[in-house]
Amino acid sequence: MKLGLNLGYWQRNADDATESVLAAERLGYDSVWTAEAYGSDVFTPLAWYGARTTRIKLGTSIAQMSARPPVTTAMTAMTLDHLTGGRLLLGVGASGPQVVEGWYGQPFARPLARTREYVEIMRKVWRREEPVTSEGPHYPLPLPGGLGKPLKSITHPLRPDIPVYLGAEGPKNVALAAELGQGWLPLFAFPEKIEQMYGEALSAARPGFDVAAMVMVVISDDVRSALDGVKMMLTLYIGGMGAKQRNFHADIIGRMGYAEAAEHIQSLYLAGRKDEAFKAIPDELADGISLVGPPGRIKERLELWHRSPVTSLLVMGPRDEPSLKLVRDLVLG
Repeated sequence: MKLGLNLGYWQRNADDATESVLAAERLGYDSVWTAEAYGSDVFTPLAWYGARTTRIKLGTSIAQMSARPPVTTAMTAMTLDHLTGGRLLLGVGASGPQVVEGWYGQPFARPLARTREYVEIMRKVWRREEPVTSEGPHYPLPLPGGLGKPLKSITHPLRPDIPVYLGAEGPKNVALAAELGQGWLPLFAFPEKIEQMYGEALSAARPGFDVAAMVMVVISDDVRSALDGVKMMLTLYIGGMGAKQRNFHADIIGRMGYAEAAEHIQSLYLAGRKDEAFKAIPDELADGISLVGPPGRIKERLELWHRSPVTSLLVMGPRDEPSLKLVRDLVLG
């Protein structure tokens, strides 16, 4: 299993994570990942850390498709890959209707078809085999009826096959990741349930396909307090990160076997009863998707992850070098 550090969103009032990234590189972590939603972007912090490191891979988890046309993401990825010596892992995803429609002012329609079209255009840009064209309905190139003509990138990519990961939660999206991508970025992974939930979707994955699961890690002798930290995060995602009619995070919790709980949690949250929503999160759910407690407990629970389809563990939480070293030793032995 490979080990990565997921930094999440960059926050203005947060300390620069360069020291954490340098520590992760010294300790042999395979990758470091950044994120975006409706604040900081995903690429700028990654460029900052990439300029200060030499080996560790640099991943986007995820670059939102609605934030940029596919050629813009392709150009940004190609540039960053060049500047960092071929270390980019490009995670992209459709996000959800709340962000796509509310932040970007774009319709959230046919995410599977849009994702396929998006990835195909990026790869045409990187391959430079011919001027880029696309007849798809979402990103037509050149624009029909206009003055544009097909163009070929003036920059030669360092790698014409930059690894593409898809952020996906539904089975059809996961199947698309297995078909098109080099990896899948699940936000919530319950190791014992992955085969049941996604076994068929992952069946078409090629050798070397990377299931890079994000997992919250809290090293503490106080298991109750550690679980509560995970439950706080779940409360926001199940309750508030999506519309009542369409919340992909609540849907995935439902597919894990907690559909009734997810519906109840969302109803409480949207009614302003956030404390009750927090208390309604099942402990076994919070425990199942995370690694919390003293080192011995975490080591024991890691066996479930090692037996699962997960091939990369992207840890969220630890930042100081001693904690990162402890996690490394627990995960990699």
